[in-house]
Amino acid sequence: MAVTHADLAPSRPSSDLGSKTGAFLLVISILCGLFCFILCLFAEATRSEVTWVSTSSKGKEEKYECVYSGSGKTPLLCSSCAFLVLAIGMVVEHTYMLVAVSKSPPPALVTWDPADSGAAKTLTWQAAFFFVTTWICFAIGEILLLIGLSVESGHLKNWSTPSPTCLIIGEGLFSAAGVLGLATVFFAAGLYLTALRAQRLFQQQESVRQEVLETTVLYASPPRSPRNRAIATMTENPMSRQIVNEQPSPEYSSASNKQSNLV
Repeated sequence: MAVTHADLAPSRPSSDLGSKTGAFLLVISILCGLFCFILCLFAEATRSEVTWVSTSSKGKEEKYECVYSGSGKTPLLCSSCAFLVLAIGMVVEHTYMLVAVSKSPPPALVTWDPADSGAAKTLTWQAAFFFVTTWICFAIGEILLLIGLSVESGHLKNWSTPSPTCLIIGEGLFSAAGVLGLATVFFAAGLYLTALRAQRLFQQQESVRQEVLETTVLYASPPRSPRNRAIATMTENPMSRQIVNEQPSPEYSSASNKQSNLV
């Protein structure tokens, strides 16, 4: 079986933005947003409604009281699960991105100067937009879910007993929370991809700078003399040094020549 260059290349650490762990957590975050959206739709379909009934007897002034259509357990459970799922997906994704950006070999969005190039400025503005929009959508969606939780939990008991006042959730509140939750995870995915692109662009710039620096140092060094070149070659090549050591010395060569002349 042939061994390729990809097999010999070191694998990316799990804390890298482009690793399999990052892609897996990104998919998990998007699935959490989809699950939150579905739960919000269930909560919207089963939310409590109010029916007004007349409780006045004959000969008295007509009086109306309200009765809930259900106890609110189903929308309460769905909205609670949606609240937790959205929070888990948001915290996991942003925590991983924070750790990955801070521990990456060149921290792309930490030490990167956006004044270097136009692409750096564009990516910086994109990252800022995705970050702010993600947290705004997340905050509004969670607040709407908290409102739904508080309202639906207020009539778990005696919900069928007529009451002069009944507090219900407005139509579309749970649906709006689900849409905001879905937008949250997609904006978070956009932030992740922007951070990944910024890191790769920063690494490319650093590699180009390193090559330019090495080339400058190479051409800026003074030329070597033939003796220095030979010494450097012998130092770098152990075989050459061994051959030189094995050659006879000049004194031994002259003594051998004298003996041959006497003979």
